[in-house]
Amino acid sequence: MKIMDLCHCGLDPQSSVMSSKIALFPGVFDPFTLGHLSLVERGLRLVDEIIIAIGVNLEKKTFFPLEQRIEMITRLFESNPKIKVRSYKGLTVDFAKETGAGFILRGIRSVNDFEYEKNIADINREIAGIETFVLFTEPQFTHISSSLVRELLTYGRTVAGFVPDNLNIDDYNKNIRK
Repeated sequence: MKIMDLCHCGLDPQSSVMSSKIALFPGVFDPFTLGHLSLVERGLRLVDEIIIAIGVNLEKKTFFPLEQRIEMITRLFESNPKIKVRSYKGLTVDFAKETGAGFILRGIRSVNDFEYEKNIADINREIAGIETFVLFTEPQFTHISSSLVRELLTYGRTVAGFVPDNLNIDDYNKNIRK
């Protein structure tokens, strides 16, 4: 194992003491779904802290404004000090380095997701030395995607069963539809 590898697995190369392991969980989270929640909860078994990183792409039209997504997710995890919510612009690996995250957490629902995520993980490792770990979506959540939830919301349908109950998404949706 090289010194560089020690840094990324949580070992301080100057001592044999474990340092904090931080993972960045990037996404648009428009909205945050039960699948996302499952990944965060399971990811916390592997790292000490997760930063839910809401990527900002000014050219992408979102259903919920950035401020509401930050508020919803922050409220969802307000009792867990191991989870932080932040927004960022630019490359995910640059934000990971800025926050001290040594890992990127991603989820895979299908074979198509695997190909996409593998390519990004390879590039992130090459350009920034940041490892990506992937968790497979639990079977009961593989059909849930933010885009499908947004479509249901667009047509005024309930999204109970697709998003965390305490996200209070229907309250936010009423404000948007006014």
